[in-house]
Amino acid sequence: MSLELKQKQFNSAMELYEGRKRYKLLGRFVSITNISLQIYILSRVLTFAIGFWWQIVSIIAAYLITDFINGLVHLYMDANDNYESLAGPLIANFHLHHRTPRYQDNNLLVVYFNETGSKIWLVFYLVTVAILFHLPNSNPVLLYTLTYIGILSSIAEVSHYLCHNSNSAVVIFLMRIKLLLPKREHARHHLEDNVSYTFLNGVTDPLVDFIAKMFFPGYKNKTDLHYAKYSGSNMPRP
Repeated sequence: MSLELKQKQFNSAMELYEGRKRYKLLGRFVSITNISLQIYILSRVLTFAIGFWWQIVSIIAAYLITDFINGLVHLYMDANDNYESLAGPLIANFHLHHRTPRYQDNNLLVVYFNETGSKIWLVFYLVTVAILFHLPNSNPVLLYTLTYIGILSSIAEVSHYLCHNSNSAVVIFLMRIKLLLPKREHARHHLEDNVSYTFLNGVTDPLVDFIAKMFFPGYKNKTDLHYAKYSGSNMPRP
């Protein structure tokens, strides 16, 4: 398919995104749903006692899995150019993050709420985890790990925001010890091609980069070109 046609499809998708309130309302609905489910599963899992060391194991496992899963979702979305699908306007709007060096400054709770609204897949994940609490003999360590993954998936969006917007000494320290995504690692995603997709702390980037190299064409010479003629004012604003 020609680049010109893809650019027209992109612009048409963005016209729908900007012109139809339903896409903004969908984002708020998804945010409220995700956060409500996060609160529910957290309240349920806290009734289980698994001990200090199992908590450490659960948190470390959740950090690695969350970084990897959200990196894969990012990889898939960066390669997705199905602008004429039902989700086309959301896909087009997602691609604009590549041209955003800095986001609108906001309270981190506002960032958490707004960006959780972009994670439609997380609704299905959290519903599945919530169901597990009603099944007999569910492993408490597994439930803690799955709950942490559900919450860290939203925190990953805050980590990405801080990577663009913050020079706080505390944030820089958390980046250095790999609790948050280091700026230098994320900069590669904007400057190079088909690399550095993860955005919680970047630990699993080598694995996601390997998958990207094996199965995906990259974005610099593909989807990044689709918004080259986009003249709208909409920009991602966590």
